[in-house]
Amino acid sequence: MTPAPDSAAALLAAALPPEAIAPGATIGVLGGGQLGRMAALAAARLGYRCHIFCDAADSPAADVAARVTVAAADDPVALARFADAVDVVTLEWENLPVDSLAFLATRVAVRPGPEVLAVTQDRVAEKRFVNALGLATAPWCAATDPAGVLDATAALGLPAIFKTARFGYDGRGQHRLTDGTPAEAARVVAAVDGAAGIVEAVVAFACEASVIVARGLDGAAKAYPVVETIHENHILARTRVPARLPPGVAARAEAAALAIANALGVVGLLAVEMFVTNDGAVLINELAPRPHNSGHWTIDAAATSQFEQLVRAVCGLPLGNTAAIAPAETENLIGDDIAAWPGLLAEPGARVHLYGKREVRPGRKMGHVTRLLPPPNHPWEA
Repeated sequence: MTPAPDSAAALLAAALPPEAIAPGATIGVLGGGQLGRMAALAAARLGYRCHIFCDAADSPAADVAARVTVAAADDPVALARFADAVDVVTLEWENLPVDSLAFLATRVAVRPGPEVLAVTQDRVAEKRFVNALGLATAPWCAATDPAGVLDATAALGLPAIFKTARFGYDGRGQHRLTDGTPAEAARVVAAVDGAAGIVEAVVAFACEASVIVARGLDGAAKAYPVVETIHENHILARTRVPARLPPGVAARAEAAALAIANALGVVGLLAVEMFVTNDGAVLINELAPRPHNSGHWTIDAAATSQFEQLVRAVCGLPLGNTAAIAPAETENLIGDDIAAWPGLLAEPGARVHLYGKREVRPGRKMGHVTRLLPPPNHPWEA
C-alpha cells in the first residue's frame, strides 16, 4: 500500500534510495533468542517493528516484538505467512534449514541469504571457503567415520579435536583425541552418533579474538575493532576491547574479516572468530552470519551497536560508526551467575543486560554486564 504523500512513512522514505526500507516497516527475524531480543529493541529505536519467527512462545525475543509466529523452521505454511507479513528477513541463529531460507527468498528479501548460510553452518564448507581465499586456519581434515579420523590424526598429529560439521556451538559436538588407536576413533564417532565432521590440529595460541563486520546492500563494509575473547568450558565468558594485540596483527585480523564478508556477499553482520598465535599469525576459526556474543560490548561502548548496525544493513541504510567510544570488558552471566544481578546493578559504571529467560540451566547465557575501562597502556603505545 502506497503511503499518503503527507504521511510520516512517505516523509521517512523520501530521503532514502528506492531499494532501502524506511522506518515503519517490519523486519522479520528468524530465531527468538537474546540476539533477536536485542535486535528488536534496536529496531524499535529506529522506528521499525520486528516479527519474530521461533519455536517457543516464551522466547526472549517474543517479549519485546510487535508480532511472533511460533512454528517449526521447516513449516512451509507458517513460513509463507511470515514472509507475507514482513518487509525483509534476517536471522539471529544460523542453525536453520537452508531450504527454508531459500523458500523465504522467493517471497521476500532475505539478508543474509541462503547461500551465505550454506557455507557458514557447515565446518567443511566454511574452512574450504576460507582457505580458498588464501586465509589460514588451524590444520584440518574432513572425517566421516573412524577410518577417516585415524587418517586425520596420522596426518595432523596428536592431540587433535574432532568437531561435528554442523550444530557445533559453545563446545557442543567437540571431542578431544588423545591417541591414534582405532578404539579412540570409534569412541569419538560414537559420541557424535556418526555425524560427519572435521579433525583439527590443536594449535598453541596467544589469545582468541573476534571481528564483527557489517556489510550493506551497496557493498560498503565496516569492521568493529578486534576484541579479545576469553572462554571457559568452551563458552565465551569475557570480551575485552580493544584486544591486547600489536597494531599490525589487529590490522591483519580486520582485513581478513572484511575479505571474508565481501567474498560471501553478506548483507547484515558477519562475526569472524580467530586464533592469534604467539608469532602473530591470525588463524580463522569460525564464522557466524548474525549478531554475536563477542559484540555485546557495542551496546554500551561503541558509537553504533551491532544490533542497530544489523538493522541499518538489512534495511539499506547508511552504516554507522564502528569505533569504540571507550575501552570495555563484557562478562557473560551464565547459569547461576544471574543470581549476582542485584550487586551488579549497585556497581558504579556497570551496565547490566538481562535476557528474560524463564529457566536457569548450567551453561545457559542469562545476561551480561559491560564495564567501561580506563584507557589502555600497551607497551607499543609508550
